[in-house]
Amino acid sequence: MSDFIFYFKLGWEHIISADALDHQLFVLALASVFTFKDIKQVLILITAFTIGHSLTLVLSVLDVIRFSSKWVEFLIPCTIFITAINNLIQVDRKEQSARINYYLALCFGLIHGMGFANAIRIMLAQDESLGLGLFGFNVGLEAGQVFVVAIILIVAFIFLDIIKVKRRDWIFFLASAVFALSVKMAIERWPF
Repeated sequence: MSDFIFYFKLGWEHIISADALDHQLFVLALASVFTFKDIKQVLILITAFTIGHSLTLVLSVLDVIRFSSKWVEFLIPCTIFITAINNLIQVDRKEQSARINYYLALCFGLIHGMGFANAIRIMLAQDESLGLGLFGFNVGLEAGQVFVVAIILIVAFIFLDIIKVKRRDWIFFLASAVFALSVKMAIERWPF
């Protein structure tokens, strides 16, 4: 059980820590088109991201795939600004944007998983409880993402339902901010 708790905390911190801005921005980009009434869809979306992330971790720990960390670190903010651009393009078409975000979450989860793969590969390769470690990490990651989504939805509720900001303006503001921050990250991580 202590292995599970250790990896759970590692997964939680992977999304909650101050160093996890790229993951937090990606979750914000994914969830920004939703409200509390869409909670089931948001949870499915976040789980799709975790599945992609987990698949890459498993393949990496088993040494089936390996990628250059400088390219992965560059591609992560690229996934964020592509998601933000999708939200800007689809701002008036919520259903279509939400459906596309499922595919983006799953596919881009693969790239985000590569970002942590090298670090966790070393830990899990030395650990005898590979399955339990990966399970604990992914449960912690999912819990952290649900926590971030809850904050996003609470803030959205305040702005959309109490302050009465137009939904279109809210999505446009968030997508623009996420786009700007992720482009800055991508430039800072340029692999050449």
